[in-house]
Amino acid sequence: MKIRENVPISELTTMRLGGAARYVIDIESEDEVKKAWGFAAEKDLPVYILGGGSNIIGRDGGFEGVILVNKIKGMGIAVPEENGMIDLYANSGELLDDFVTYGTQMGFSGMESLSAIPGTVGAAPVQNVGAYGQDISQTLISVRAYDDLLEEIVDMPVYDLDLGYRHSIFNSGDGIGRYFITQITVRLERKELKPPFYNSLQKYLEDNNITDYSPESIRKAVRAVRESKLPDPEEIASSGSFFKNVYLKTPEEIEAAKGRGIPVWEGGKIPSGWLIEHAGLKGKVFHGMRVSDKASLVLINESARNYADLAAARNEIIAIVREKFGYTLEQEPMELGE
Repeated sequence: MKIRENVPISELTTMRLGGAARYVIDIESEDEVKKAWGFAAEKDLPVYILGGGSNIIGRDGGFEGVILVNKIKGMGIAVPEENGMIDLYANSGELLDDFVTYGTQMGFSGMESLSAIPGTVGAAPVQNVGAYGQDISQTLISVRAYDDLLEEIVDMPVYDLDLGYRHSIFNSGDGIGRYFITQITVRLERKELKPPFYNSLQKYLEDNNITDYSPESIRKAVRAVRESKLPDPEEIASSGSFFKNVYLKTPEEIEAAKGRGIPVWEGGKIPSGWLIEHAGLKGKVFHGMRVSDKASLVLINESARNYADLAAARNEIIAIVREKFGYTLEQEPMELGE
């Protein structure tokens, strides 16, 4: 169990902001989770769990606690294929994209639209990650995790996780900070998705005369679309999609939005990227943060020096969109630090 001291959060997160963490521990096995939590208890310090750092914004004051970095590796078949269904498992430190690739290359559908989403497998249930009509809740069977309250490893069925849009028991209520996810299991099906797909994916398929809708083909198409629009956080400082989409709750709200020419997708969803772009913000720079000229939902850290710069940029963008359309955007990445 490797313990480091005074590690900048900016080195652990893809937005590259944030002060120092008192301790950072790399976790490579389930056994190390309880030991690491015990170390934090001895020091009387709080614990924060981190994967790839692609959905976390570091604050300037740093974190006077212990960050546990998930590096538990391994994936494979949990239950062999039967009647066209297969159960696969992945340990939580694996990259989500690697797990998606593993399943699709075997010919199974259920996760292909999650291709190229940055981050680890362990982070997927926390935010219930999703894209192009799929999210992890649709295939997830169970999660294995260390429960700090019970001080033991627990197996949690999907129906106990309260999964919703960017929501789970892991990022809300009393569950925040309680669990360290060590493994997930998903159930995939040997089938093909059917068109029509989400607009950008459908356009890519049509433009490239692709009629092969196999999981592997769709995975490659999704990767191509995402790579054309979204910066690689390993090369360019960003956190992927920065704002949540807006969801309307009543038929009256939906009809009012459509009457104003605002696109409303299935489920009452308004794409926040559309709102930002049509507020005239595409490519604009606020306090060193650039609204991506390829995907307006993405903020790129070009020269922001600290969290205060990012917060000022975020608040200005939210205010402009609210003034123009009347909708209040919400930040998607979570925050770490004082």
